[in-house]
Amino acid sequence: VQLQASGGGLVQPGGSLRLSCAYSGSTLDYWHIAWFRQAPGKEREGVSVLTRREATRYADSVKGRFTMSSDNAKNTVYLQLNDLKEEDTAVYYCAVRRNRVVLSARFSAVQYDYWGQGTQVTVSS
Repeated sequence: VQLQASGGGLVQPGGSLRLSCAYSGSTLDYWHIAWFRQAPGKEREGVSVLTRREATRYADSVKGRFTMSSDNAKNTVYLQLNDLKEEDTAVYYCAVRRNRVVLSARFSAVQYDYWGQGTQVTVSS
Protein backbone atom coordinates (compact mmCIF):
# COMPACT_ATOMS: atom_id res chain seq x y z
CA VAL A 1 0.00 0.00 0.00
CA GLN A 2 1.37 3.39 -0.98
CA LEU A 3 0.21 6.83 0.05
CA GLN A 4 1.63 10.07 -1.32
CA ALA A 5 0.84 13.34 0.44
CA SER A 6 1.48 16.69 -1.20
CA GLY A 7 0.42 20.33 -1.15
CA GLY A 8 2.15 21.68 1.92
CA GLY A 9 3.96 24.99 2.02
CA LEU A 10 4.52 28.29 3.76
CA VAL A 11 1.46 30.46 4.27
CA GLN A 12 0.61 33.53 6.33
CA PRO A 13 -1.90 33.39 9.18
CA GLY A 14 -5.42 33.48 7.80
CA GLY A 15 -4.32 31.87 4.56
CA SER A 16 -5.35 28.60 2.93
CA LEU A 17 -3.80 25.45 1.54
CA ARG A 18 -5.13 22.26 0.01
CA LEU A 19 -3.37 19.03 0.77
CA SER A 20 -3.75 15.92 -1.38
CA CYS A 21 -3.16 12.28 -0.60
CA ALA A 22 -3.10 9.74 -3.41
CA TYR A 23 -3.37 6.13 -2.27
CA SER A 24 -2.96 2.81 -4.02
CA GLY A 25 -5.71 0.25 -4.37
CA SER A 26 -9.38 1.10 -4.09
CA THR A 27 -11.41 3.15 -1.65
CA LEU A 28 -13.23 -0.10 -0.81
CA ASP A 29 -9.94 -1.53 0.49
CA TYR A 30 -10.01 0.83 3.46
CA TRP A 31 -12.61 1.48 6.09
CA HIS A 32 -10.98 4.68 7.36
CA ILE A 33 -8.80 7.29 5.64
CA ALA A 34 -7.39 9.95 7.91
CA TRP A 35 -5.23 13.01 8.15
CA PHE A 36 -2.88 13.42 11.10
CA ARG A 37 -0.36 16.08 11.96
CA GLN A 38 2.73 16.27 14.11
CA ALA A 39 4.32 19.46 15.35
CA PRO A 40 7.91 19.53 16.67
CA GLY A 41 8.11 18.04 20.14
CA LYS A 42 4.48 16.95 20.11
CA GLU A 43 2.65 13.69 19.57
CA ARG A 44 0.97 12.89 16.30
CA GLU A 45 -2.67 13.98 16.48
CA GLY A 46 -5.69 13.12 14.38
CA VAL A 47 -7.11 15.96 12.32
CA SER A 48 -9.90 14.36 10.28
CA VAL A 49 -11.21 10.89 9.56
CA LEU A 50 -13.26 9.80 6.58
CA THR A 51 -15.20 6.60 7.28
CA ARG A 52 -17.07 4.51 4.75
CA ARG A 53 -20.80 5.25 4.88
CA GLU A 54 -20.41 7.72 7.75
CA ALA A 55 -19.92 11.43 8.19
CA THR A 56 -16.38 12.74 8.24
CA ARG A 57 -15.14 13.61 11.71
CA TYR A 58 -12.84 16.45 12.70
CA ALA A 59 -10.72 17.34 15.68
CA ASP A 60 -12.21 20.19 17.70
CA SER A 61 -9.17 22.35 16.97
CA VAL A 62 -9.91 22.39 13.22
CA LYS A 63 -13.71 22.22 13.03
CA GLY A 64 -15.12 24.91 10.80
CA ARG A 65 -11.71 25.62 9.25
CA PHE A 66 -10.61 22.32 7.66
CA THR A 67 -12.62 20.21 5.24
CA MET A 68 -11.79 16.69 4.11
CA SER A 69 -13.09 15.40 0.80
CA SER A 70 -12.47 12.51 -1.55
CA ASP A 71 -12.37 11.70 -5.23
CA ASN A 72 -12.83 7.94 -5.43
CA ALA A 73 -12.19 7.86 -9.17
CA LYS A 74 -8.73 9.30 -8.55
CA ASN A 75 -8.05 7.38 -5.32
CA THR A 76 -7.29 10.70 -3.71
CA VAL A 77 -8.40 12.49 -0.57
CA TYR A 78 -7.99 16.17 0.08
CA LEU A 79 -7.74 18.37 3.12
CA GLN A 80 -8.72 22.00 2.60
CA LEU A 81 -7.11 24.15 5.26
CA ASN A 82 -8.67 27.60 5.71
CA ASP A 83 -8.08 30.39 8.21
CA LEU A 84 -4.74 28.89 9.11
CA LYS A 85 -3.13 29.71 12.44
CA GLU A 86 0.46 29.46 13.57
CA GLU A 87 -0.49 26.53 15.79
CA ASP A 88 -1.47 24.59 12.64
CA THR A 89 2.22 24.39 11.73
CA ALA A 90 3.13 20.71 11.50
CA VAL A 91 3.96 17.85 9.19
CA TYR A 92 0.67 16.51 7.87
CA TYR A 93 0.29 12.80 7.18
CA CYS A 94 -2.41 10.72 5.55
CA ALA A 95 -3.10 7.20 6.74
CA VAL A 96 -5.46 4.32 6.05
CA ARG A 97 -6.94 1.47 8.04
CA ARG A 98 -8.45 -1.60 6.45
CA ASN A 99 -10.89 -2.63 9.18
CA ARG A 100 -13.55 -0.62 10.95
CA VAL A 101 -12.72 0.70 14.41
CA VAL A 102 -14.96 2.31 17.00
CA LEU A 103 -15.39 6.06 16.91
CA SER A 104 -13.40 6.67 20.07
CA ALA A 105 -10.30 5.10 18.50
CA ARG A 106 -10.37 6.71 15.07
CA PHE A 107 -8.14 9.62 15.99
CA SER A 108 -5.45 7.36 17.45
CA ALA A 109 -2.39 6.99 15.24
CA VAL A 110 -1.70 3.44 16.41
CA GLN A 111 -4.94 2.26 14.81
CA TYR A 112 -3.72 2.94 11.27
CA ASP A 113 -2.02 0.39 9.07
CA TYR A 114 -0.30 2.45 6.40
CA TRP A 115 1.10 5.97 6.26
CA GLY A 116 2.24 8.48 3.69
CA GLN A 117 5.52 10.35 3.97
CA GLY A 118 4.09 13.64 5.22
CA THR A 119 3.99 17.17 3.88
CA GLN A 120 5.14 20.24 5.81
CA VAL A 121 2.70 23.06 6.53
CA THR A 122 4.22 26.20 8.00
CA VAL A 123 2.04 29.12 9.06
CA SER A 124 4.07 32.22 9.75
CA SER A 125 4.03 35.94 9.10
